[in-house]
Amino acid sequence: MKRTRRSTVGSLTALGIAGLAGCLDGGIVGSIREGGEAGEGGEAGEGAGSGTTGETGGSADGNDGSSDGTVPPTADGSRYLAYELDHLREESLSGGVGVDGIPSIDDPNFAPIDESNLVDDAPVFGVVRDGEAKAYPQHVLVHHEIVNDTLGGDPVAVTYCPLTGTTQGFERGATTFGVSGQLVNSNLIMYDRETESRWPQMLATGIDGSMYSETLREFPVVWTTLGEWRSERPDSAILTDDTGYARRYGNDPYGVYAPIGGYYAADETMFPALSTPEAGHAKSVVIGARSADGAVAFDKETLLAERVLEGRLEPADDDVVAVADPALSTGYVYRTPGDATVEPDGNGYRVEGGEAGSGGGFDADDLPLDRVLAFDAMWFAWAGFYPDTGFAGEHTEAGYGR
Repeated sequence: MKRTRRSTVGSLTALGIAGLAGCLDGGIVGSIREGGEAGEGGEAGEGAGSGTTGETGGSADGNDGSSDGTVPPTADGSRYLAYELDHLREESLSGGVGVDGIPSIDDPNFAPIDESNLVDDAPVFGVVRDGEAKAYPQHVLVHHEIVNDTLGGDPVAVTYCPLTGTTQGFERGATTFGVSGQLVNSNLIMYDRETESRWPQMLATGIDGSMYSETLREFPVVWTTLGEWRSERPDSAILTDDTGYARRYGNDPYGVYAPIGGYYAADETMFPALSTPEAGHAKSVVIGARSADGAVAFDKETLLAERVLEGRLEPADDDVVAVADPALSTGYVYRTPGDATVEPDGNGYRVEGGEAGSGGGFDADDLPLDRVLAFDAMWFAWAGFYPDTGFAGEHTEAGYGR
């Protein structure tokens, strides 16, 4: 049965979400930009597409695709997909708002991170690009989902889908990304304003429009906390709530993360998944990675506790390893060719065998192995898009293992 965000209002009490109906029917649809009205747009779905702490000077997915500057830059390699693109388009549904009904932030304002009055446990999404560090608070992005920004001199989009718990970065060229108003597998479908192609965030692949089947260039975004990011990157700037929109930024319409509650803790979802895993809490958090041929998920709580987890990209059957970065409560994924092994070595890691040779004392984000871009996701969402994914760790409850 097709469901929209509006049609789920009657079930919100079961999820323990207070005030969400107001967000969906008034707070977002009726959002008024200071000095003008919120954009209305048309109906969504009418196709018209490593350094420390995630630092990168370009595409972090290892691809060097091209762009004429007006359309989003594309990678020269694809991402593994478990479903045909036409099926994903057919499974898309309305999120209850039209195009730009959830407005992106296109003119972001920042302040030094040491001026932030957020509590240390507040979730933020951290990026370092060409030496420039920025943090994007979850309590702001939950109301906008996309920030069109410039980092290290490059036009980028930092994106967040609260329904799937995913934050990802994309290069955008001279265009900007917006919220289409549609979802697939509960995940945000973005659109680019140059071609109006549709892009499910987690898949980074166009499912409708002139950029159908193209793959966006991605870069890593770290889901961490204000206190952790500020400690590691005291030079960082932080996005403020001076967005030009009248919003109640202290009120998350879906729940809370510190401590976790509401939608983020419930085992139920608001929308049907493409497929449902046999085990595991729907909102437990995994660190997921995908290549051209397969996908893998590492339970985040298990990884933070054990520091090293071995896994496989499936169905490709390629060996990978995830290592924890306790300073940022995150993890990174690497290919492990041949007989390469990774073990904790003090605060760092030791790599033995394979093409990497031998050595110790490597930082978590700087192992001498081929890194695979990875990001946090709710387990139900990852397993929905990748039902044959590899999995490593113990299934845990909702939350991030901190």
